[in-house]
Amino acid sequence: MIQTGTTERARPEAIKAVPVRHPGRWIAVAVMLVLIAMFVHLLVTNERFSWNFMVNKMFRPPIIQGLRGTIILTVSSMVIGVVLGVLIAIMRLSTNPLLRTTSWAYTWFFRAVPRLVLLALFGNLGILWHRLEFGLPFDRQIGSLLGIHDLNARIFGFDALDVLSGFVAGLLGLALSEAAYMAEIVRAGIQSIDPGQTEAAAALGMSRSQILRRIVLPQAMRVIVPPTGNETIAMLKDTSLVIYVPISAELFNRLDSVGKQSFQQFPMYVAACLWYLFLTSILLVGQYFIERHFSKGYGRTERAKAKLRGLEAEHGVGEVT
Repeated sequence: MIQTGTTERARPEAIKAVPVRHPGRWIAVAVMLVLIAMFVHLLVTNERFSWNFMVNKMFRPPIIQGLRGTIILTVSSMVIGVVLGVLIAIMRLSTNPLLRTTSWAYTWFFRAVPRLVLLALFGNLGILWHRLEFGLPFDRQIGSLLGIHDLNARIFGFDALDVLSGFVAGLLGLALSEAAYMAEIVRAGIQSIDPGQTEAAAALGMSRSQILRRIVLPQAMRVIVPPTGNETIAMLKDTSLVIYVPISAELFNRLDSVGKQSFQQFPMYVAACLWYLFLTSILLVGQYFIERHFSKGYGRTERAKAKLRGLEAEHGVGEVT
């Protein structure tokens, strides 16, 4: 009888893995560290920054009032711009040729003219009219025809130079310009939705307004929110342009005035950079959470991935899909 036995299979030798070396990365890191050290040395040693003077001035009540004005101007301009932009986007997508042409002309004009030019234009808009009055048009001509020489059918009025200047002029210039950009953002978001969904909603008997509010806009927000956040940050920075209107209760205007009065303009410009960095950082954090909220249901988040891994370990499966 022949006895057969099984021999143990020889184990392969361990793989000697040699990590790939990246000398270029270390050189780039070294260069960056040297540049950062040089920049920090400049900030610490150069007396022209006048850090004590800057910190002493940038938190004073006039600057805080300018900061409040900047925030109010940013929020007000964005609210008006978003609301008006949604209306213009809906007009642009309308089947009415008059509405489409009007909305296109609006976006064409306000996207073509720089905001600085618009602010200068609106700041001097009071030159066109000495006084604006609202009521029955041609009241004097109508009165003369009826034999009433002192007919006054004007409801109210105001002096254009008093109203169409300062904060109102800056608000109009920024808001109307922003509405043109928001209209294109909203239009792109609406057109990103599958037309089959609107057709299905229409087949169920929903009106156009119901389809827009309940079907299209909730899904389009995922596309609309990121560029809207960028526009809000851009609007915050563009409020500094109202110095040409001018608006005194604005952050950059106040910092510039303090710098000119004390002959220390450069430290106040650095203070303006620090203030805008602080405000922009807050907006970036808010934008992150808003984007995460409207992105629910699209893709797998890290929390969802952790739950899936837990289910795989619990049930002993290779992958849960």
